[in-house]
Amino acid sequence: MVEQEIEALKGKKYPAKQHCRNVCSHFTTKKPNAKSAGHYFFVSGEREVLYQYSDQAKPFRQNRYFFYLSGCDIPGAHVIYNCGSDSLTLYLPEIDYDDVMWSGMPLSIDEAYAKFDVDTVKYASELEKDVAALSSNQIFTTDINDSNKAFSHALTAGDPDLFYALDESRLIKDEYEIELMKHASKMTDNCHFAVMSALPIENNEGHIHAEFMYHALRQGSKYQSYDPICCSGPNCSTLHYVKNDDEMAQKRSVLIDAGCEWSLYASDVTRCFPINGEWTKEHLEIYNIVLKMQKATMDMIKPGASWDECHLTAHKVMISEFLKLGIFKSEYTAEDIYDSKVSVRFFPHGLGHLLGMDTHDVGGYANYQDENVLLQYLRLRRPLQKGMVITDEPGVYFSPFLLKDVLETPEKMKFIDKEVLDKYWYIGGVRIEDDLLITDDGFENFTKITSDPAEISKIVKAGLAKGSSGFHNVV
Repeated sequence: MVEQEIEALKGKKYPAKQHCRNVCSHFTTKKPNAKSAGHYFFVSGEREVLYQYSDQAKPFRQNRYFFYLSGCDIPGAHVIYNCGSDSLTLYLPEIDYDDVMWSGMPLSIDEAYAKFDVDTVKYASELEKDVAALSSNQIFTTDINDSNKAFSHALTAGDPDLFYALDESRLIKDEYEIELMKHASKMTDNCHFAVMSALPIENNEGHIHAEFMYHALRQGSKYQSYDPICCSGPNCSTLHYVKNDDEMAQKRSVLIDAGCEWSLYASDVTRCFPINGEWTKEHLEIYNIVLKMQKATMDMIKPGASWDECHLTAHKVMISEFLKLGIFKSEYTAEDIYDSKVSVRFFPHGLGHLLGMDTHDVGGYANYQDENVLLQYLRLRRPLQKGMVITDEPGVYFSPFLLKDVLETPEKMKFIDKEVLDKYWYIGGVRIEDDLLITDDGFENFTKITSDPAEISKIVKAGLAKGSSGFHNVV
């Protein structure tokens, strides 16, 4: 049981019952009679799925809504919660005795009572009968699938009020969830430090990926929150670059965006560093701009703050600094450039997003059809609240793809000095990303790995000085 390895969670269970109550509470704001009418929530977990024409299973990823209501990461399980009586029942898959010699005995009912915060544990063979007995009540589920289609006639699937209640509940993290995320962040810090320290044995982007994964596995993080982004040089201009296989020779910059997962909870951290430990003039200039963007937005973060305004502030900082560097022409004011929205071609993504069981967690209310291109890809469009966990991840990129039409359009290109711009293409891009818990009057930063450029340089140089021996003992 991985939770017992965290000191603060010893003797505690994942708070599934309280999570169910949270969902019921939000649900009743949309359906006031949910408790008195005895409404039920039903969710099936994911099943183990084999690759086509193979007896090998695909990597298992549990349904996050199911886990939130149950705390159970077992394939083929189900959960039913009675909103009226506050009773929670977990259904385990039947024991496949033919599989026992291959896989061992599964969790027993008695063991499930000891492990999970539920009232009743049964086997899934009783599920159809139990659902039939509830047919006079309304049973809400997320979707109809292979796990529940046998009794789909008794289910109300896809109700937007249920998704609203689930998402609003997951939005605010409780103490248990926070401890899981802190632990994921601690492991991620160690992995990023190991990557920075291991340059002597990293001459391909795949080596960066391997180094991160090695130290994640050593710490017990079998799965990552998302596919690691490990890029160098101009490849750093691709936001979700996952090829991770280019040679690093003759390049100067590295960007790694990677996070460990712990008990289904995510971390999400990005760091950049110079390959030889020495920042070039241009790389450091851009890095310091992104650092200023992050500091300016962090200074605004507290309950009630507008995330839209934080994001737009990051754009304004970048514009001001680009004017100082001469990338934007001084004959135009910062207001002229902001109004033109040309800055979005250098900072195309949102400032950050919610973080939880999903890397881009639920409840953000993104508006990808927003007519304002500066806000179009912002995944969080609501005021900050205590208990949210968010990322703050400004970035500056020099992408031939993003800038192609700007370079070819005089009305857009008039703001940019091409001769100055050309000095920065080799960097690709810089992004700095930390994970923040919104507190009573500000935030707590889960991310401890340094983002100070001088300290990063020292870490990289210390690794180069040691050579390739001993790096697999960093954590």
